[in-house]
Amino acid sequence: MPAAIAARYIGALSRAILEGPVRLALLSFALLLLAIAMARAETGTLTLALGGREQRFTAAELLARPDAATITVADDVSYKRAMTYRAVPLLALIGAASEVDTLEARASDGFVSQIPMALVAKGANGGSIAWIAVEDAGAPWPPLPGKDVSAGPFYLVWEHPQRSKVGTELWPYQTVAITGVESPAHRWPQMRVADDLAADVPARRGQAVFTTQCMPCHRMKGAGAADVGPDLGQPMNPTQYLTAEGLRALIRNPKAVRTWPQQQMPAFDQKALPDADLDAVIAYLAHMAQR
Repeated sequence: MPAAIAARYIGALSRAILEGPVRLALLSFALLLLAIAMARAETGTLTLALGGREQRFTAAELLARPDAATITVADDVSYKRAMTYRAVPLLALIGAASEVDTLEARASDGFVSQIPMALVAKGANGGSIAWIAVEDAGAPWPPLPGKDVSAGPFYLVWEHPQRSKVGTELWPYQTVAITGVESPAHRWPQMRVADDLAADVPARRGQAVFTTQCMPCHRMKGAGAADVGPDLGQPMNPTQYLTAEGLRALIRNPKAVRTWPQQQMPAFDQKALPDADLDAVIAYLAHMAQR
C-alpha cells in the first residue's frame, strides 16, 4: 500500500473516531501499514555519498538515465545462473571520484562490501565492469534461491568478473547505499597485521582476503561496518577454540559442521575461495589472535 493511501486511510479512521465508536485496533493497524509503506519507500532509494555530496536515486530515475542498458551476467553469484538486467554503469554513476579509495556498499540486511575503487576503475580499461542493476516494479526479478525476496531493487553486479578476479562477496544485493571511504586498513588500524611482517607471509595476504571475503559479514576486533556475523577477533578469535581442520571445514561448508534455523553463512567452495586464499585467511586469523 503506498504511503499516501495509508495516510488517507488513517485520516478517515481518525475522523471516524471523532464521529463514532471505532476500535483502536483498526487505527493501530493503519499505523502499521503506514510504517511498512514508509520502510518500503526508504529501501526504494539508493543513496550515493561521495566527496561530501549525497544523492538519492529512485529506481525510476536510474532506469530513465540515457546510459541505462540491458546487460546479461553469464554466471550471477546470487542467482547462480545467467541473469539479464537493466542497469547503470557504476563508474558513470559515481562520476569523478578519484579521491575515493574504497566504495562501501551497504545492503538492507547489514551486509557491507568494501570495494576498492581501483577494482571498479579497471572496468574502463578492459577489466571487470561494475553495474547497478535496477529492478523495474513492472517486471520484478525472481526470488533469490532459498529466499522469498529478490535481489532488488538495486543490486551491484559485474560483467566479466574473471577479468579482475572479483570476489563473490563484492556482489551486494538489495543495496541501499554506496559511500566513498578510506580503505579498511586505514579506517581501522586494529585489523592490520604487524608492520614488520614480511610481504610474502601468508597472514599478510590473508588480511586482503579477509577484507574482501569476510568483512562483508564479520568484523575484526571491532573493525568493520557489517552486522551480519560475529566479530572474529573478540572476545575470542576462532583459532583459539577451533582446530585449523575444523575451521577450514566450517568455511568450506558451514552446514556440514553445525546448523541452526537462522544460519546465514554460505559455503565457500574452491571457486569462491581457493585453497591458497583459505590458508591465508586462517594464517591471518591466527596472527591476529596474538595481537
